[in-house]
Order: sequence, then C-alpha cells, then structure tokens
Amino acid sequence: MAQDYEALLKQILEMASTYGNSAAPNACAQAPAACGVEPIPVGISNRHLHLSQADMDVLFGPGYELTKIKDLKQPGQFASKETVTIVGPKGALEKVRVLGPIRKATQVELLLGDSFKLGIKPPTRMSGDLAGSPGATLVGPKGTVVLSEGVIVAQRHIHMTAAEAEAYGVTNGQTVSIEFDGPRCGVLGNVAIRAGEGHALECHVDTEEANALAITSDTTFKLIK
Repeated sequence: MAQDYEALLKQILEMASTYGNSAAPNACAQAPAACGVEPIPVGISNRHLHLSQADMDVLFGPGYELTKIKDLKQPGQFASKETVTIVGPKGALEKVRVLGPIRKATQVELLLGDSFKLGIKPPTRMSGDLAGSPGATLVGPKGTVVLSEGVIVAQRHIHMTAAEAEAYGVTNGQTVSIEFDGPRCGVLGNVAIRAGEGHALECHVDTEEANALAITSDTTFKLIK
C-alpha cells in the first residue's frame, strides 16, 4: 500500500513539473522583470501625419524643412512645430501635427472619431499600408494638396528589437493581446508585433484607446499570446 502511495505521489509531482515547464514561455510576458527584460512602455498617439517631400514643398514652400521640437521614442522619429488642416466632405481638423522625418508617401493617421467630423471612413491599418484607403485635402500655409489615398486609423502595435522579441517569445507580424489593470481595466486584442532593426521597445495605442481604459504613459500591462 505504501509503495502504491509513493508511486502515485511521484506521478503527481512529475505532472506538476511538466505543467510548470509548459507555462514557462509566457513568463516574460506576464512578469518581464523576472526574466531580466524591460516592461514594455506605453506611447499614446494623437492624430498626426507624415509628409512626402513633394507634398511638403506644396504645403510649406519649395525646399522647406521640418522644425524639430521633440524627439520621439522610435529612432529618428520626431514631432515638428509644423501643422496642417485636414479637410473632408463634412468638415475639417485644424492644427494636425506633422511628424518627421520625410517619407516616400504622405500618410494621415486619424482617430476613429475624426471620421465622423470629416465624413470619411479610414480603415484600420499598419503604417505604410495605404492602398485603397480614402484621401483628404491638406491645407498648409503655402498651398493645398489633394490626396487620392493615404488616410488610415493606426492599428495598435508594439515596437521591439529582434532580441526583445525573442525574449518575449513573439515574432514580427504576430498579433497578440494586451491586458490592463486599473479602474477601467480591460483587454485590447489585435496588437501587431513590429520587431527588427530600427525599433525601440514601446507599445503604441491612440488617445481614444488610452481614454477608454484610463491608460497613461506610466501604465503597465500583461502581454497575452
């Protein structure tokens, strides 16, 4: 009888050990500090746009260069003092900030609520995925640009290096969920991983998403794969 008990106890301990090992890949996502990786900081984005050189020349004058006022977390990215007005069929948004540096194609990133004021329906897309998106009219101090496409709502995403992606057990292009605690706790799904060179560890949500869950730049979260 004692031998049977010992055999059963050994089996239970082996099962418990196996269960603990199966949970290990998620350990860094749930408690980053325990794995020696940084907690992922949150960056909150308001509406903004990126300009091509050709469109900037029209809006601000030939050869114009953006004036940096603040570096952003992502390497080489910055907020400029320049703003434009975005015009749609139903209304306009004034003083929308331009972010640098110059891009190959002009891209307008709106909040979902802006679509009602402007009268357009931008899709939720990753940066650079502009094909088939609606356009808008941009008005600057020197001229006007009519875009045939380029207006989107940014898909929430997490920037990280390849090494950080490996530590968190995720891959570039993967979608995950993020869980927030606090008075308006909740889970946001469909969060894209952007991993590789030129990325700094940061989760990007827009101001509407942040307000919905009372998220601030100091808020932490759990990454759920």
